[in-house]
Amino acid sequence: MKTETKVVYKAFGLTIISDIPFPELPRVNEDVEHVDIVVKMDTFLKSGFHAKPFEFVADDFRLTVQIPDVGVFRIQKGKEIVISPFAGADEDLIRLYLLGSCFGALLLQRGCYPLHGSAVAVNGKAYAFVGNSGAGKSTLASAFMEKGYQLLSDDVIAVSLTQENKTALVTPSYPQQKLWQQSLDAFGVSNSPFRSIYGRENKFCIPVAHKYCSSPLPLAGVFELVKTDAECITIQPVLRLERLHKLFMHTYRQYLIPKMNLSEWHFASSAALATVLPFYQITRSTKGFTAHQLVEMILNTIQKED
Repeated sequence: MKTETKVVYKAFGLTIISDIPFPELPRVNEDVEHVDIVVKMDTFLKSGFHAKPFEFVADDFRLTVQIPDVGVFRIQKGKEIVISPFAGADEDLIRLYLLGSCFGALLLQRGCYPLHGSAVAVNGKAYAFVGNSGAGKSTLASAFMEKGYQLLSDDVIAVSLTQENKTALVTPSYPQQKLWQQSLDAFGVSNSPFRSIYGRENKFCIPVAHKYCSSPLPLAGVFELVKTDAECITIQPVLRLERLHKLFMHTYRQYLIPKMNLSEWHFASSAALATVLPFYQITRSTKGFTAHQLVEMILNTIQKED
């Protein structure tokens, strides 16, 4: 894998200096006095690490994991990611793990609450869409973007609480979405300009720099998407105690929380979020394309909240 020396990028509000090229991330052209994250190559890391594949090992403020046919990744103290790639590892797949699981773990190490979903900007506020894989989070965000709203984050939503735990803030990730071919077809968009995600020939990386909000915004609501075979679409509030469970389930890589001794912190943060945020569950039909209907329902709900 080719390396780039002293290239600085921006993601999740952090400046990142990397040996590895990240075409997905915006570059920071001006000189920076402070770097938050270092991403570097280390060919020797894999020789000294022995654990089951995909098993994260935690010790001394660091996490290490081996991904078969890809490499060994280490996330340290919320400041550094080290990758020791295996011979012949695909560069797209390496970046997929770096920008996904590695950055999710790094945000946890930095005390940032990572939700698994998409977030959009509506009238100067952030709204998060969470749900299980395939629930339609990214597709819903795209439908909002079609109506002129901007994307804040896709896949990992970086949420920070104020010291008083009275407000939450979403820091934008980077200007890219991942959409399945089915969603592209529904929006009438050709896949020819986009590259597919490694191992998922029917899912594509979509640059959205012209529809991207780069400024942090207050988080004003969370919408959980749930699929159903019923033809109707419903939206209902989630009670406060139930929000705790849903926030845990939709925390990005939540299985890392006990490994990192963050259970107490995560529960306290979840309780604070459950208190200050409106939370709704949307049951959407799997019969037909419903994203545009969902947009109108959510906008009406936001208007009523305001």
